Amino acid sequence: MDIRYPEPDERRRILVVEPNRTNLGVIARRLAEAGYRVTTADSGATAIAELYRLPIDLVLAELNMPRMSGAELARAIRGEVQWNELPIMLITGKSDPKGAVNAYESGADDVILKPFHFEVLLARIERRIQRARAVRRLQEDNAALDARVVERAIQIGELKDALANARR
Repeated sequence: MDIRYPEPDERRRILVVEPNRTNLGVIARRLAEAGYRVTTADSGATAIAELYRLPIDLVLAELNMPRMSGAELARAIRGEVQWNELPIMLITGKSDPKGAVNAYESGADDVILKPFHFEVLLARIERRIQRARAVRRLQEDNAALDARVVERAIQIGELKDALANARR
């Protein structure tokens, strides 16, 4: 399978949230080697702070974390308008089907079951980011179209007024 890694000028930033420092380091290193800019957090609270600090293209978080679980983090992210379309992927163990259901119910876009093949994870990450960018472009296009409709409506109103004044 050919995975298209991002070019240096289009590198996406992934926020990796993992309380285990060893796992965090391994995932961050592998993502960086694949061409992503990586920001890390060891807790949900730190992740929220990073979201306010930097533009993030995708959140990859452990589902089972102390204090704030990955599901709670997903709910917090979905509760903020500016992050409503931000892709969220949660990682959980194969023996935790209830956790996966909870992850989806909390607003996660994808659930990754451990152990996983890193190449599959990369493909899923890239797909989520591409989809989020397409949605963002569509929203921008819709906003531009709405602005043009308003502008045309104003022009039509002005033309109607000018026509009515000319008939007097």
